[in-house]
Order: sequence, then C-alpha cells, then structure tokens
Amino acid sequence: MPSLTPSLSARPLLGLALCTALSACSDSQHSQNTATPAVPDFWPVIQSEVSRSEAIEQRVQSLLANMTLEQKVAQTMQPEIRDISIEDMRRYGFGSYLNGGGAFPDNNKHASVQDWVKLAEAMYQASVDDSLDGSRIPTMWGTDAVHGHNNVIGATLFPHNIGLGAAHNPALIEKIAGATAKEVAATGIDWIFAPTVAVTRDDRWGRTYEAYSEDPDIVRDYAYAIVKGLQGRDEAFLSEQQVISTVKHFLGDGGTQNGDDQGDNLATEQQLFDIHAQGYVGGLTAGAQSVMASFNSWHGVKNHGNPYLLTQVLKERMGFDGFVVGDWNGHGQIPGCTNESCPAAINAGLDMYMVPTQAWKPLLENTIAQVKAGQISQARLDDAVARILRVKLRAGLFDKPSPANRALAGDSSLIGHAAHRAIARQAVRESLVLLKNKDQLLPLSPQSRILLAGDGADNIGKQSGGWTITWQGTGNQNSDFPGATSVYDGIKQAVDAAGGQVELAADGQYSQVPDVAIVVFGEEPYAEGNGDLANLEYQRGNKTDLALLKKLQSQGIPVVSVFISGRPMWVNPELNASDAFVAAWLPGSEGGGIADVLLRRTDGAVHHDFKGKLSFSWPASPEQTTVNRHDPDYQPLLPYGFGLSYGDKDVLSAPLDESVQTTNAALAPLSLFENDIKAPWQLSIGAIGNTQAVISSVQQQGPVSLRTSDWKIQEDSRRLHFDGSAPGEVQIGASFPQDLRAYVEANASLHLAVKLDSQLQSPVTLAMLCGENCSSELDISARLAALPVGEWHSVSVPLQCFNQANHLARVFSPFSLRVQGELHISIANIRLLPGQAEANQCQ
Repeated sequence: MPSLTPSLSARPLLGLALCTALSACSDSQHSQNTATPAVPDFWPVIQSEVSRSEAIEQRVQSLLANMTLEQKVAQTMQPEIRDISIEDMRRYGFGSYLNGGGAFPDNNKHASVQDWVKLAEAMYQASVDDSLDGSRIPTMWGTDAVHGHNNVIGATLFPHNIGLGAAHNPALIEKIAGATAKEVAATGIDWIFAPTVAVTRDDRWGRTYEAYSEDPDIVRDYAYAIVKGLQGRDEAFLSEQQVISTVKHFLGDGGTQNGDDQGDNLATEQQLFDIHAQGYVGGLTAGAQSVMASFNSWHGVKNHGNPYLLTQVLKERMGFDGFVVGDWNGHGQIPGCTNESCPAAINAGLDMYMVPTQAWKPLLENTIAQVKAGQISQARLDDAVARILRVKLRAGLFDKPSPANRALAGDSSLIGHAAHRAIARQAVRESLVLLKNKDQLLPLSPQSRILLAGDGADNIGKQSGGWTITWQGTGNQNSDFPGATSVYDGIKQAVDAAGGQVELAADGQYSQVPDVAIVVFGEEPYAEGNGDLANLEYQRGNKTDLALLKKLQSQGIPVVSVFISGRPMWVNPELNASDAFVAAWLPGSEGGGIADVLLRRTDGAVHHDFKGKLSFSWPASPEQTTVNRHDPDYQPLLPYGFGLSYGDKDVLSAPLDESVQTTNAALAPLSLFENDIKAPWQLSIGAIGNTQAVISSVQQQGPVSLRTSDWKIQEDSRRLHFDGSAPGEVQIGASFPQDLRAYVEANASLHLAVKLDSQLQSPVTLAMLCGENCSSELDISARLAALPVGEWHSVSVPLQCFNQANHLARVFSPFSLRVQGELHISIANIRLLPGQAEANQCQ
C-alpha cells in the first residue's frame, strides 16, 4: 500500500463556481456577499489513484447537454424499494434507489438470490426505457452491506468493524471487502454504503461497533484497504465483480457530545482533520467514488447543509470528484427544510438526496420548481448531475450488461461461499482479544466435558449484532442463517471429533458436572441511536448473566466468559466471576472461529493463538466513557493495544473494584419504545388476545398490519392499520412480569407519540395486562378523536388510571392498544415518565 501521508502542495481547486459564496446560496436569507472562509493548510489535497479520463468527461458533458431539467433532478433522487414501483422508475428515471435495513424484494425476508436479481433487472430496464421520461440513463442500486451482504439470507457475515480493528490486519480487510463485493454483485446490486470510517471518542455511542478503532491511523489504513477490495485494483477497477464504495459519514459522526447519535461535534477544525477525517484520506486516496454526508452537526451546523465541509473542504480542497449522497432523509433535519423540500442541501454540496418514504415525489417536484425559481442554480444542479454521471461511467453502467446478464448475477453459490466463510473465520480468530486467563486455563482440551451456557451460546443473531438481515438485527432465528455456525456449533464439532463431550444449557443447568463451562453472553443486537447508552455498565440493575457466572463458580466449575458486545464495557463484576475472559465483539456468522482459538489440538499444542489487540481502550468505571489513546491522564482498566497471548502472565487475577457511584438515585424513566422496542420488551400484533411477535419491518397478523415509518429519525415509529375485520391489538410485552408500583408512587404517566392517519370511527382502549384474565383498560377514544389527522401529538395517561386491585404489581404488558374497527394510526416514543402525571387525565 502506498504512503497515505497527505500532500499539502498547492494546486488549483476543483469543482464549479456555484455562487460568489456557496454558503450564501444555501440560504436565501443570507447576503450574496457573504465571505467564503479560507480552508486551512492542514486539509490535504488528495492524490486519488483514480484519475480523470478525458473520454469520460466528454461523455458527461454530452449527456448533460441533452438532458431536460426534469431528467437532471431525477438523477439526484434516491428513493427506497418499499416506496417506489417499477412504473415509478419508468416514469421518473431516478438516478439511484436503495433498500434500507430490513427491506427486501417483495417485502420477503427470505427472498432468493434470483428475487434480488429480478428486481435489479426490472429497475434497470425501467430506467433505460425512454418511453415516458425520455431518458436512457441507467439507474444504480445502493445497499448497506456493512459486514458482508448482511441483508441477504445465507450471506457470509464478517465480524463488525470493531472486531476487525482488533485484528490490525489491512490485508485481511481487503480480502473481506473483495468477498463482500462478489456476494453483492451476485444479487445484481451496483453500490454499497461502506466503509464507515468514524473514529469513536465516546463509547456510549450506539454506532461504536461500526468504527474500527478510537485510533485514526487504523481507520485511515483500513479505509484504503476496504475501498480497494470493494472497487478493485488496476484492470479490475469497478469490473462486473466489484461494487462502488461509499466512505461515510462526512464528517465527525464518532465525536458527538455525550456519544449522542446524530448529535453535535464540537471538535476544533484541526481535531476534525487529525481525528475524524483520516478515513477520508485513506478512502479518497484509494479512489472511493461516493461519500455519504453525516446526520451529525459540527458546532451546531447540520452536515447535510454545511457548504464549508461538503464543498470547500471535501470537493474543492481535497479534490473529491465523485458524488455526495445524503443519509436517510438527512436533508430534512436542516433548519428550514423538510423531507419534501430542501434547496439548502444541494446548495451546500449534497449531490443526491436519500429520500425514502413517500417524500420522494414532493421533493422531486419541489426541487424542479426551486431550480426554475433560481433558489438552486443551474450550475449547482449540473455539477451534481455531472458527478453522478461521472461515477456511473467509471463504473461502466452504460456499457456493462444489464444486472441479470452480468458475470456473477444470480450465482447463488457465491452467497456464503466456502472461500468467503474461510476468510470470515480467519477474521473471527484474529479479532478475539483475551483479557484474562487465570492459571492459564485456556486453551482447553477438546477431550474435556464442556458446558456451553449463556443466551449467546447458540444464537447466531446475537453474535452477529445489528445490521443483520433486519436493520436492528432483531427478530432473527438460527434458521435464518443457513450455513452459519454458532459458538456452540463450532465447539461441538471440534469436541465431538476429539472424543470429548459438550452439553448445551443456556441457563447453566447441566446433567453431568462439566470440567469447564464456556458462558457466551453480552449485548442484544441494536443499530444506530437505538444503541446509545447513558454509561458503560453492563446490565445495570438486571445482572442475570453475572448471576449465572457466580452460580457456576460457586459449584467449583472453571468459567470461560465469551463476551459479545459492540463496544468495550465496564464488566468488572463479570471479570471477577470469570477465570478466563474473551472479548469476542460481534463475530458474525462464523462462530467456529472461536472454537479454533479456545481449544487446543489433541496433542496438546496450541491450534490458533490469540492475535487480537484492543483497538479501543477498556474502561475502568461505568462513567469512563471517553477514555482514548493519547488522552492526558490516560488511565483505562486495559490500554489500547492490550491483548494476552497464550503463556502471557495474567494481569487481572486480583479482584477488581465492583463499586458503582450512583449519581442519581431517583426512579429513572422506563423506555418501552424509543426508536425501537427496548429489551426485554417485544412488540406483537394481531387479534385481541391472539397476537404474534413482530419479526419484520413489514408484517400482517390477523386484522392488524404494521410497517416501520419515520417520525423524527429513520424508522423510529410504527404505522399500524387495523382493517376492522375483527378487533385488533398491538402490544408491548415480555415473558416475565415487572412490578410497576414504584412508578405509581412516583406519580408516573405513560407517554406516547401518536399520529392519526385516518379519522377515528370506532372505540379505542389503552390497557395494561397482568396475566390471564387480569387487565386494566382505559377508553381513550374521545382523546384520540380530538386530535387532527396527519399530525403528531403527545398522549399522556397517569399510571394510576390502571392501578385497579393493585394490578400493576405484576405487569406482563405495560402497553396494549386495542381497536374495535378500522383505523390507520402511527405510534412512537412510548415511555413511563416519573413525576409527569396530571390530575383528571383518566377522564
């Protein structure tokens, strides 16, 4: 790999002159004479390894000269497959389209490779059909393949980025990217939204596992490697076996205050470059063809609407000549914008709007009108379209066969191919970090009697984490992962072959006393803001996994903990209750890689030693959330780069401090649904008294159908249709009861956000369920009927309204919405808030 040291030599700035000052034309209220700030010299001019082609530039200009305004604006639109039809593509000729997490052809989670190719082919043919829109410009399909082709059943799932960072192996990363590109190409898809090059500074951030490291050097080198692997080298560049890459999210998403997803980054500009921009130095040097704008702000300015970062820094100074795509309705978060109208985004330098939901049509129409009115200059629109066309031409989309006729299209053998799984298994082995190994307990003899315990032992969905088939990675079962191996599968295969014995018991209840217990436990799957935490304590207030470890230890059984997590966490009690402790991160579909390292060979020799070293510092307390390498007063429990190998002296044998400083003893809010359903709660729908768990982003059960929808951010609400064929119910519940009497004493209310999508025409009740023939209901029909249709409102009901006969002592479902007839309604943000109840709200 060439040196990625940035060149600061001067050269002419690239890009069109969009306005006298681009920051002025992004907002009509600004003066046209607003001064453009100078870009400091520490921002580099990137020498991309993909050079300009005069032939391509001439084709771009020729295409532009013959395009109508409507055709140009259509190129800047990227709707989602759940909200457009093939006929929409034929009519409008969108520049691209995407499938979000949990979106599949025909809404079928188990869609075959042929189903994916069929949709890709149909969309392509519609885009080049000029019978309605007069355009023959091919569209392109973008997808989130962030740890393998993770939306497709049976695909190879590699460890998430945090694990790959612990491997410290850029060559392996390039191989992973190449394998991913082949599996994506087999489904007819052109473009993926990876790599994420965030540098996490606060591990409470829910996207921490999408970052390779807290160290920008690793991120820079990995970005170069993965872009090369995805897009191909030399003659293979963007061939039929490669895909277009996206370096994301520009800029500073890993450095927001308090680790808040989509929050504000207050770094200085020098820090922004030194820490958060290094992935772009690597990725743009390798020739990444697209960059995704970030949801976050920098010093209060939303990045989707920041002309200084998108245009002056990225395009003009760094010389990026590909296109900038938005994130999921990210343009709608700019002040003064909505999802349906946002000239400020394209004026700031956004080239393609990611516009899922039905907002695509008004956005397209409004953008056309805004160009006509001069709110968006023709020059800015032409620059955006030229960038999109340039990438399409470089990718050969005008010259390649259609998706169904490409070299790898429809080859289902590539999905989960043995060679790809071998790469993933190597990645699992190299990503494991050994934190503790008391008395050299590991490696284990495969001829032992081994107990596999913990809810992660035989749970491929849990070990794969978020962005796995569904957006949040929830609702999956082992049967959804054909060809994959759980941790238990891998251990059992090796032990059976060596003549040992394995017993699987998630709860630790064994039939024969084992020689050793391997307990696999950790975080439940999550993605993005749904994973944001208040602190880094594992299982605060509900330490069921710790209880299992202590129970086994009290029985004299040596315990090996395999910790599944998307970040380093404060696990001092769990470390103390373990004889050996392995940070396994989110290993993906090849759980057998863990067995390769934990078990020795039958001759006693080490099979595979631990190679993983921490790419994130391990916290010494729950509140040590921002401990990073090179910080002043750097005192983590375990430093960046730590990781034992076999034979190394253990450093954690002495008991660790387990005390927790409680800063706020007040009763905390109880979140049931905040962006997503919160564990241990589960959402179910169906006829009253006969609901089924929701396992998909689009689902129907009896008289109730559901789909995810957007309230404030991506898929943070649920749109429900009660068809009236029978009384219907949507319920949030758990398999075990919870005592809510303390919330009644704390004057708590049940709060939720509600939007009526149709007029209320039948009774609606809100209920809390406390077991068989035990419930408390409240008729809220009058309250809902008073709400305007099509607008979000907050509804609040005191818990005291449900406290009949002390029912709240044993609640299985704290939220049940029951509808007697037909109704379209959306719900979001369901919480129990202490101290919020008001008098007479039960009326």
